[in-house]
Parts: sequence; C-alpha cells; structure tokens
Amino acid sequence: MNIAGRIDALLAAGGAPRLHGLVVVRDGRVELERYGAGEDFRLNVPLGHVTFGPDVIHDVRSVTKSVVALLYGAALGDGLVPAPGEPLLPAFPAYADLAEGKEHLTVEHALTMTLGLDWNEDVPYTSTANSELAMEAAPDRYRYILERPLVEEPGKRWRYCGGAAALLGRLIADGAGVPLEEFARERLFGPLGMPFEWTANRGVAMAAAGLRLRPRDLAELGSLVLDGGRGLVPGQWIAEMLRPRVRIAEGFEYGYQWYVSPGQWVTAIGNGGQRVLVAPERRLVVAVAAGDYDSDQTSAEAVMREVLADE
Repeated sequence: MNIAGRIDALLAAGGAPRLHGLVVVRDGRVELERYGAGEDFRLNVPLGHVTFGPDVIHDVRSVTKSVVALLYGAALGDGLVPAPGEPLLPAFPAYADLAEGKEHLTVEHALTMTLGLDWNEDVPYTSTANSELAMEAAPDRYRYILERPLVEEPGKRWRYCGGAAALLGRLIADGAGVPLEEFARERLFGPLGMPFEWTANRGVAMAAAGLRLRPRDLAELGSLVLDGGRGLVPGQWIAEMLRPRVRIAEGFEYGYQWYVSPGQWVTAIGNGGQRVLVAPERRLVVAVAAGDYDSDQTSAEAVMREVLADE
C-alpha cells in the first residue's frame, strides 16, 4: 500500500484523531495533502472548533526555533550577527553585570541548547514553574535567561531551552536593526510568498514558540532545507545547521535548533504534534499540524510511522 492508502486507512480507523493538517512532498511535488478539524489554540488562548484547510494558519509552537535557526543563517550570511564560535555575553552589553562566570558562553551554546544554565521545561506549558513560561512572564526576558545560574559546563549536555531561541532572536533583531518578524518577512517569508503571524509578548516576537504558518508553508520550508537554502539561506549554513553536534539519545542528536537522526532525517518539532521532517535520501518532506497539545502527541507520531514505513 502506498503512502496515501496508508494515511487514509489510518484516518478512517481514527488513528490520528487530532490531525489538523498533513502535507507530503517528494521530489518537489506534493504527493499527499490532508486536513481535519478540531479544537485549537493560539498558544494557551482557545480558538474554538476550527475546520482546517490549505489556507488556514496554525501554531507551529517550537518549530519556531528551527525557523529562527534559518533566519540566523540568513543574518550571518549578511554579516549582521556573531558567528557561532564568538562569545555570547558581549552581544548583550546591557546585561554586562551578568557576565561574571559566563565569559566562556558562546553563540553556539545557544544554537545547540548546551548553555549549561539552570532551566526546566519538563512541566506543562501552562505554569510558570516551566522556565519558558517564567521567561515570558518576567519583566525582562533576556535578563531572566542570562541571570540563570550555571549548573554544568557549557557545551557538554543538551538541555531543552526556549531561552536559547529567545537570545538568538534578539541577536537577529539587534543585528538587522528591525524586529525579528520584519527580518523574517524581508528575508524568508516574503520571498517565499508565505502568509504568517508571529505572536508577541510585550511587543516582541516570541522566538521560542510564537510562529503561525500553514502546513503547506511548513512543507515549503522543509523543501528549502532539502534544496540547500535556495540562496535565501546560505548552503554552508544549512550544512552546519544540520550537522549532529550533541547527543540527546541513541540515534537522536541535535544540530543548530534542529533534531538529527544521522543518515536518516532531520526534523523540527513543536508541542502538540507540529513537525517538519526532511529525509534527504528519500527526497521526502513531511509537514504535520496537530492538536495534541501538552500530550503524548499521538496523532503526529502515528502519521509519521505510516509516511516513513517502507513501501
């Protein structure tokens, strides 16, 4: 059975009950597109029952982080931001009082989520016991991040950290001299013809989880990665971004804000079942939007199993 047959059988059996959108692209051609309906949210704000379709945008949650990595590469290519190996704290001169003991932090530590800071996102994203929520509730999100104590040597261990993406977003905005969302419009979404929304907090785009895009556009971003950046993002950056740099688990590693299964696929992952998966050897891109927020994300996982099953 081909991909379409397997997906349709899965949906008919109720195996992906909160699937909101699925786009599969092979060799640059849309092979499969499916949409559903269900309760949805903009972060923690209910949107009610939504019927999804090709032109309906959707929270992509932490897929935002992977898009920020693309934007960082574009900004680096333009000479607007520090290179990964450069020290991090000098790029935040307003927080020089927090630099003591953190002089060895680099931009790469933020890109790889190996900052070594005291940070915990293992609790639900509805409580300020979650460090990302605490960051967004703080009067100054960047001070909140940079004042976290070091609890381990930077660069040694991956620890999921929305604050890392927030720092990268700030570096882009400062370097470009425009808000993050404006740089994104000018350098990425505009040239690709993508409508988007970027949820803001206190007037600043949330670089960790604020983007809203259509599933078709998630697939297009995956195709851009597969195609080496198409000149919008330097090809050298795409290669560096997707190079495994820190182990998370067996066969599961992290590059620059992208997850990597060496030799198989790279993927961007967001809470609730948001996915962009690129399988270079198969010339395959899969984009998923789902509504399994703060759960085991079963809809996305079920769909991915069927799409990636051997044919």
